[in-house]
Amino acid sequence: MLFQLFRGELTWQSAVAEILAVLVIIFLILPLHEWAHAQTAFVLGDKDIKQRGRLSLNPLSHIDLVGALFMLFTGFGWAKPVPINPNRFKNPKVGMAICAIMGPVANLVAAFVGLLIYYLLWAVAASFMYSGFGVFVGIFLSFYIQVNVNLAVFNLLPIPPLDGSKILFAFLPDKAVEFCYRYQMIFFVALFVLISFGPLSGGLSYLSGAVLKGLSWLAKLPFTAFIG
Repeated sequence: MLFQLFRGELTWQSAVAEILAVLVIIFLILPLHEWAHAQTAFVLGDKDIKQRGRLSLNPLSHIDLVGALFMLFTGFGWAKPVPINPNRFKNPKVGMAICAIMGPVANLVAAFVGLLIYYLLWAVAASFMYSGFGVFVGIFLSFYIQVNVNLAVFNLLPIPPLDGSKILFAFLPDKAVEFCYRYQMIFFVALFVLISFGPLSGGLSYLSGAVLKGLSWLAKLPFTAFIG
């Protein structure tokens, strides 16, 4: 994102709005994502997670400096993974799958709330949204919503160590799971290469667009009488 500003691809208004949106995501939404993992693990039986300091929405408990910088410069980043002990669950594989999916769900909920606010503003204060500050708010919300959807879709990819891989592991034999864990960093680097050079970026964009379209339709329903 900052790279786009340096290349002259963003206006200063857009850049400031997007930077503020990213800061909200770094300090509120990424901690919410990791807290969702931790809280689910706690409910499912991993009571020791409380001593690991992750049952908190305090950003300092979750922020990864490198991930935060990536988020600020590129619009994509990460927080510190929550250490979960699946042996505390009645069914370790199923428990890990449930914990894993709750992080992306938190991002989708955050995006949905952003969409509700966006449509509410158009319903009750359309003239404001055409004003200079209203345009700024619209850019902020649009970017905030899009990044949350992108994070959810990306994390649901069934590739280690992303959340989607934990869901996949619930259906794989133990030997396959062990193999994936052993080489998860190789898988992750390969994933970033594929995204950076294009083969996966188009597919991810399509999936994110489809999810955003569905969430937008749901969020707009209460306001259709006002904004059509």
